[in-house]
Amino acid sequence: MNPTHTCGGAALTGGHQSTRSWVASIIKEKLKDFPDYKPKDIVNDIKQEYGLQLNYSQAWRAKEIAMEQLHGSHKDASSQLPSLYDRIMEINPGTLATFTTKEDSSFHRLFISFHASLSGFVQGCRPLLFLNSIPWNTKYQGMLLTATAADGDDGVFPVAFAVVDAETNDNWHWFLLQLKSAVSTSCPLTFIADRQKGLQESLSEIFKDSNLGYCLHYLSEELVRDLKGQFSGEVQRTVVEHIYSAASAPKPEDFHTSVESIKSISLEAYNWIMQNAYELPIKQMVDVMRGNIMELIYTRRAGSDHWLTRLTPSMEEKLEKESLEVHSFQVLLTTGSIFEVQGETTEVVEIDRWDCSCKGWQLTGLPCCHAIAVISCIGQSPYDYCSRYFTTESYRLTYAESIQPIPILNSPIQNESSQALVTPPTRRPPGRPTTKKVGPQEVMKSQLQCSRCKGLGHNRATCKELL
Repeated sequence: MNPTHTCGGAALTGGHQSTRSWVASIIKEKLKDFPDYKPKDIVNDIKQEYGLQLNYSQAWRAKEIAMEQLHGSHKDASSQLPSLYDRIMEINPGTLATFTTKEDSSFHRLFISFHASLSGFVQGCRPLLFLNSIPWNTKYQGMLLTATAADGDDGVFPVAFAVVDAETNDNWHWFLLQLKSAVSTSCPLTFIADRQKGLQESLSEIFKDSNLGYCLHYLSEELVRDLKGQFSGEVQRTVVEHIYSAASAPKPEDFHTSVESIKSISLEAYNWIMQNAYELPIKQMVDVMRGNIMELIYTRRAGSDHWLTRLTPSMEEKLEKESLEVHSFQVLLTTGSIFEVQGETTEVVEIDRWDCSCKGWQLTGLPCCHAIAVISCIGQSPYDYCSRYFTTESYRLTYAESIQPIPILNSPIQNESSQALVTPPTRRPPGRPTTKKVGPQEVMKSQLQCSRCKGLGHNRATCKELL
């Protein structure tokens, strides 16, 4: 027996138990390189390397200690937030940022929209914003509210974000007020969001001419939750497919065909649809988000420097796909700028209005195959009839402005605008944070499905189908 330990076990007080501080010292360097180092992986690594068995909560607490050693405590981070706020405003002029505190001087809300993001949205993005909320996964409760756009290559473009103490109607209202003062655009905005209560009222009040659409992903998830246990997975998938078909239908008759298909499967599902048609302290989290947005803007701008096409790559591909259908069409001039295009179907194209009866041109912003046939017939280029948002020029305008780096400060700089800020008093409740939103669900009546023929309205015992 060699009583001298070489594996690090000598640091243990009794040789048989591991302390959270000791585990934190072991995992700290790895956590620096891999911020997503999970507690279950910590358990496995400690078991394999040191032969010690931890439970999940021990690994979780050790990770929190290591994170605090690496990034500072939540108390320190909160006290440094006003300094970071001042540096962001100083180094990135034109940025809109604001934060508020509660009566006890604890953190309440923070909003940031960098000048580069605001300029890029106005210069090169469609007037379309996606609203989302993400849990702030720390020892203190909080939510991250975001507003993102779609660039000319259908990539996600960050416009604004806010850290709030909870997802409430009041916080969403405050976020939209800050967004309104940040975003100045001449045309009405369209917002896409989940079905957060109170959001529609706040949008109609703050953005008076705006439109609100619901995220199809969340809508489908809610429906599947309501159908769970009543239908097989195959039936649920079929209903969701029909939902997507209905939502993307270019014509009213196509929409009604899809919803009638849902109605034939489940009247309850049909009625339902028709009625409802990161883990860092706050200072470090804000700085990491700033760095990520800064890198994203630089990377995409540098990548677009090599593009030689008039449209962004994904839009070039879509336009080329439409052009392949043109050879089988016959174009007839009717009156003025109105053309009839004959193929498998007969469509009417009004070239001056950028309008086709198939509705493909209006929905996508790119000429449909019928429009391309007309454009080629009159000797013009399809590129002249594409939405400006999909051009390489607009894409480069989206990423033209830069976010300036902020020097790392070892201690906060206090000035007249800085406020004393303490950590929020509300701690995260016990247990693992929820990853899915669960809203009020309507109870739907069950409909029988036969396990033999998969038909609806009867069971296996009364099935009369010949298989």
